[in-house]
Amino acid sequence: MSRLALGVALAILAAVPYWVGGTYYVNIASQVLFYAILALGVNVLAGYAGLVSLGHAGLFGIAAYAGARIMNEGYGPVGVTVGALAVTLLASAIFAVLALRGTGLGFVMITVALGQIVWGVAYRWISITNGDNGIAIRGRPSPLGLSLTSPAGFYWATLVVFLLAVATMAVFVASPFGASVRGTRDQPRRMNALGYHVWMIRFLAFLFSGFWSGVAGLLYLYYNQFVSPQAVALTASAEALLMVIAGGTATLLGPIAGAALVVIMKNVVSAYIERWNFVLGAIFVAIVVFMPDGLVPGARRLWRWARASARPALRSVG
Repeated sequence: MSRLALGVALAILAAVPYWVGGTYYVNIASQVLFYAILALGVNVLAGYAGLVSLGHAGLFGIAAYAGARIMNEGYGPVGVTVGALAVTLLASAIFAVLALRGTGLGFVMITVALGQIVWGVAYRWISITNGDNGIAIRGRPSPLGLSLTSPAGFYWATLVVFLLAVATMAVFVASPFGASVRGTRDQPRRMNALGYHVWMIRFLAFLFSGFWSGVAGLLYLYYNQFVSPQAVALTASAEALLMVIAGGTATLLGPIAGAALVVIMKNVVSAYIERWNFVLGAIFVAIVVFMPDGLVPGARRLWRWARASARPALRSVG
């Protein structure tokens, strides 16, 4: 049954350009996918490691800026991808070394500071980032000769990367390393007493999280063909964290559902409701009140309750 559901879900995702109607909504679907990848990266720390980060937009933006600079130097898709992700991993290592000096609120505040430093560099270091004017690229790349210029072509390429990210996250969750990351979240002292290197486990989790944030940043660059300091602002980090919290932390589907909610509210609902921020805030409050674990765990609990309630009624009818 689960394989059938997975097959149906994949078929629906692959057919999105044919049934959503209009290139605008295909572009929205692409945004959902790459922001979901960012949320999945944030979830590695916030959900599985118990380290809440408000600086991941910095890593997201570093990948976009690095990719733009490398691409404008004339390098191809492979050079851009390898170079941008290498720079992002280096930045993630620096972030991790500094942020892991604290835990709890201290970790949060250090990541905020690091994110603000990246924003300041993007805004003020004009010779590198072009300041508030941002950096534009000459067009989307053509990996393996495949054109990504059309909305449908870009969506399918993003879908492949998204599915790879989800599969990698599933392997991570089921792996011994994933179990050790959760152990450092729940019982760090006991993990240390058992001989695990808690700091190193968190450091590697930070790199893993930063890697996928960088992948999302590259897709963002290719989608917009432009990057500016807005991509690394504190509000972008807050939105990514809200995606994780709204959908459900420490789940695979939660960040995806949260990303879909935020992107649709920003790009679709905002066209019909002027004060869409108020509506989004009200939705988050409702989630916290009625589904404190997030949309996905809450929906599962509601489904189990509905099935349990339906059984006595079916028996009485029978």
